[in-house]
Amino acid sequence: MLRYIARRIASLVLSLAVASVVIFLLVEMVPGDPATFMLGTGAQPDTLAALRAQLGLDQPLPIRYAHWLGAVLSGDLGNSFTYKTPVTGMILDRMQVSLPLAVMALALAVLIAFPVGLFAASRRGRVADTTVMGMTQIGIALPNFWFAMLLVLLFAVNLRWLPAGGFAGWDQPVAALRSLLLPAVALALPQAAILSRVLRSALIDTLDQDYIRTARAKGLTRGQTLRRHALRNALIPVLTIMGMQFSFLLAGAIIIENVFYLPGLGRLIFQAITQRDLIVVQSAVLVLVAAVILVTFIVDLAYAAVDPRLRAR
Repeated sequence: MLRYIARRIASLVLSLAVASVVIFLLVEMVPGDPATFMLGTGAQPDTLAALRAQLGLDQPLPIRYAHWLGAVLSGDLGNSFTYKTPVTGMILDRMQVSLPLAVMALALAVLIAFPVGLFAASRRGRVADTTVMGMTQIGIALPNFWFAMLLVLLFAVNLRWLPAGGFAGWDQPVAALRSLLLPAVALALPQAAILSRVLRSALIDTLDQDYIRTARAKGLTRGQTLRRHALRNALIPVLTIMGMQFSFLLAGAIIIENVFYLPGLGRLIFQAITQRDLIVVQSAVLVLVAAVILVTFIVDLAYAAVDPRLRAR
């Protein structure tokens, strides 16, 4: 088990190192000059040169990367070119919205997907199975931003149960959770549909194994066999999808954040790109990539918890 964890940690560190190089180079290759964007096309050359020197843009690429990486490792992500404020604070402020939103959406997706997947697998080939899988296909095909607007129309405009947009702040916990509920539901629906289909397929594959037939021969019902024996062995592909979904929900909720006017991390990256605020883009993308790699590491550890065979490797 310790060897398995050590290999996973080494892979995590290597992935983070490669990701930092790729992110830095990709952002540096984006056309345009941040200094020109900040001062305008009519700025004098000496003024541009002074600003470029102030921002460190006149230094060679390897030196700029080394300075940037050293600052990141020390916890200093630099200052925004546009807002003149520390990037670390900007990202932490936005993560207070994006992280709880992703957790809420994934929790709702799991709460919906597991009963649906178990129900469909226990009735494989029947009308109920076909009906449920058809509904999940609709859930996958339904655009979440369109579903989000329907939720706003119903629960915010007509019923007035929940706010239509904005974020109240965590100094008002109940109001903050109410602000995130509709966006979380809009994000959870397609993820629940995908997860339920994966769970059903994994359970059906597991049900064909010999140990499942033995359990049935001992007198267990189909439902008991599913819950006690098949579910745990079907969790590995499900955990993989859950890890990918959490990463997507954390980084890819920009459309939903704009529909509900949420000050999340995805919206921050979009604004930084339009404003050519490269230091914000680099740092925010690095944080998201690090979160994805960390989630993958946690999923790998969950594999070992679910499948004892991995602990011996």
